[in-house]
Amino acid sequence: MEQIGWADFDRVELRVGTIVAVEDFPEARKPAYRLRIDFGELGIRRSSAQLTVHYRKEELLGRQVVAVVNFPPKQIANYLSECLTTGFADAAGAIVLIGPDRPVPNGAKLC
Repeated sequence: MEQIGWADFDRVELRVGTIVAVEDFPEARKPAYRLRIDFGELGIRRSSAQLTVHYRKEELLGRQVVAVVNFPPKQIANYLSECLTTGFADAAGAIVLIGPDRPVPNGAKLC
């Protein structure tokens, strides 16, 4: 595994936000949701996330997640994703979200 320096890691803006809207995304190649995530002072950003295996739309609303907010926007089908919602793949490859286990302010940076 290639090692990176602290400065490399520090450039990645991993921030916490609260999911405020979830919609189906039938145009995506793989099953996904369109999310709107509130990052506090950074505003609300859109994200496409392949979470349909483990999560229903209702249980995602209000959940805090960790996302990379300083990647350039990415066009996914007819949707412009503005951040990368993070998670781990389970044994079958389905995504399991990561997030704080206690509430923290939206926009807080991973440290």
